[in-house]
Amino acid sequence: MSESQPVPSPAVAEDPVERLFDGVREFRDNVFPERRERFEELAKGQNPRILFITCADSRVVPEMITQTEPGDLFVCRNIGNIVPAYGEMMGGVSAVVEYAVVALGVTDIVVCGHSNCGAMAGLIRDPAKLDNMPTVRSWLRNAHAARSVVEVLHPELEGDDKIQALVEQNVVTQLQHLSTHPAVAAGIASGRVELHGWVYDIETGSISLHDAAQGRMVPFEESQGLKRKANA
Repeated sequence: MSESQPVPSPAVAEDPVERLFDGVREFRDNVFPERRERFEELAKGQNPRILFITCADSRVVPEMITQTEPGDLFVCRNIGNIVPAYGEMMGGVSAVVEYAVVALGVTDIVVCGHSNCGAMAGLIRDPAKLDNMPTVRSWLRNAHAARSVVEVLHPELEGDDKIQALVEQNVVTQLQHLSTHPAVAAGIASGRVELHGWVYDIETGSISLHDAAQGRMVPFEESQGLKRKANA
């Protein structure tokens, strides 16, 4: 009879809050001391030039995607990177937009959607799953216009392709909603504020930008080439 082997102990799941504490210790002991002067400067006030509106999805990290520093972005995150039209669901998002434009004087506003968006998938694949999330269902009404556009313009699409089309159209729809906000409308009219629509691909790390002239999303590299030609 062979000697019995010890049974390995089951892996102990890491406490997620402990993981946060580990991060706090790393920040306190190593990151903060190296950037102390920058944080002391930021303690006096903020002066971001960009309002970045994106999804609350944990896989989307604006500062990582854009490689920006503390104080560079004024960030607003919510389910589906939605901006209700002015007068609709007045609340946190509308307050963020107004504060960013009026109080902070941001010059650019980015609405950034992303691939594999659960909110957009929920609107297409199985809306009944939202029945037990009435608040989410109500919130996503702000994307119904985008869904209607996709269904009319792309009736041939199914599955993931249809969801991606909705992700892209939803960005365009939210830009339209954004322009109904008085502070934004005034900023656009005076040339002080510019709107940008992005879609981030989680798997590849690529960014596509909305080109209003072409009415479509174009890859970042192509967008930059078009911009250089326009400025030549």
